[in-house]
Amino acid sequence: MIVKRYAGLDAAWTVLTAKTALRQLQGLPGNAARFPCGRARRHRFDRRIPRFGRADPGKSCGRLGIGGNCCVASSVTDLSAHTVATLALELSAGGFRPSHSGPLLRSYYQGDETAGPNGRRFPPALERLLREQARMRAVAIAARQVAADGTTKLLMRLGDGLTVESVLMPGDRSDRAAGCVSSQVGCAMGCDFCATAKAGFERDLSSGEIVEQFLALRHEARAGGRRLQTVVFMGMGEPLLNLGNVRQAIERIASNDMGGLGHRQVTVSTVGIVSGIEALAASGLNVNLAVSLHAPDDPTRARLLPTGRRFGVQEILAAADLYQASVGRPVSIQYCLLAGVNDSPGQADDLARLLKGRRMHVNLLHYNPTGPGLRGETYAPSSEASTESFLARLRGCGVVAHVRRSRGPDIDAACGQLRQSA
Repeated sequence: MIVKRYAGLDAAWTVLTAKTALRQLQGLPGNAARFPCGRARRHRFDRRIPRFGRADPGKSCGRLGIGGNCCVASSVTDLSAHTVATLALELSAGGFRPSHSGPLLRSYYQGDETAGPNGRRFPPALERLLREQARMRAVAIAARQVAADGTTKLLMRLGDGLTVESVLMPGDRSDRAAGCVSSQVGCAMGCDFCATAKAGFERDLSSGEIVEQFLALRHEARAGGRRLQTVVFMGMGEPLLNLGNVRQAIERIASNDMGGLGHRQVTVSTVGIVSGIEALAASGLNVNLAVSLHAPDDPTRARLLPTGRRFGVQEILAAADLYQASVGRPVSIQYCLLAGVNDSPGQADDLARLLKGRRMHVNLLHYNPTGPGLRGETYAPSSEASTESFLARLRGCGVVAHVRRSRGPDIDAACGQLRQSA
């Protein structure tokens, strides 16, 4: 490129020097112009620019880059924390085409370490990035257990040494599976019949740590010849108390540009944080909502869940109505049956009256023993006869209800058991 003297020479000089410096940082000849003979010719202006040190392809300059290429910012290496737009900015700053961002993330989420969609090859430095990402996950699998029913529980070790658990459950079809991910390390909700509550609360998970649980479960499903069909936020923690990171993770997991799962295949479960339900409705995520109710009246619910003293049953259902109106899909009501606590015929009738006129589904859960609760009380699951009676009374009042099968109780992977044996 030849730049002639003109009134705007300073502007042209600024652009030229910036481009040349970027190319030299990449270890390329400054402003090289290729001729038919193949020789590279530098523009005369290049002689006025000090040569920048080139990265040795076999050595690292100290910055966390790609194969020693220091022009790539260290944040590029954490692909689980990027969107297409943010990665495009990082790639551009490192001298790569921003258009690589989408294919690169799709390859990362699909587990292909060498090529993009349709076999498209990346520049060698970006291929090395994908391979590095496969080895440098922010979340590592510390232990793996498989239950008699095929449920797999993964103990995931985070970068700071803390651990969370994720669960892969075989679907009714032999080629499908469902994943359960955690949103926090521990839980602050204090539900009296839940093992996770006993360990207390440590911290929120980052969006990248949530995404990497999803990727680990997807890999586990593929290894078993299954496809990860749905993901539920029913693991450790209260998702709506970490909504910012949960929302970012869902956007990446569900987006066609990345995880490709689809928003309708994601369910967020909550103990009934009313402000969180309202914020989730306003977010426009369009995911499914499940509310852990566990009792039809405030006194019983407050006995089981401390949040019951803050949010009443009617207030929670009103928020669920709002959410249902915003997404147009039924809200699920989770109800864990505890012998002599919330499983009487009268309580079934009370629950049916609460849900009359509401298009909500009730999932009756089998209690998986976790020992004495935080208040010292020991609970027992409802008998099969009591469960069938409760179900029949709900259905007799026109409520859509099912008994949800427990998955992985023999490895403490079922509802309420996570972190029981971690």
